[in-house]
Amino acid sequence: MQQIDAHTMTELEAAAFRKLVDHLRKRTDVQNIDLMNLAGFCRNCLSNWLEEAAAERSVKLDRAEARRHVYGMPYEEWKQRYQKEATPEQKAAFESAHRHG
Repeated sequence: MQQIDAHTMTELEAAAFRKLVDHLRKRTDVQNIDLMNLAGFCRNCLSNWLEEAAAERSVKLDRAEARRHVYGMPYEEWKQRYQKEATPEQKAAFESAHRHG
């Protein structure tokens, strides 16, 4: 197996992240609650992680900017265009998966 240096690995990871974000922008039919129920993370999680990574590096990137980057538009616009009311089944699955205690 080829040894990959840290810089190249960072570039590969960044490319994979960009591809994931692009994929999620195109899959507006997939709701965040579905992502949370199936994978335990959603678009908001990605934007929060991006914001946290920026803060760790003293880069100014607020939540709205991070969400705009992930959603490809302002978050409120995405919600208005694509977000649907969660079904009782989706809500129950979410509560079951995220029950603490």
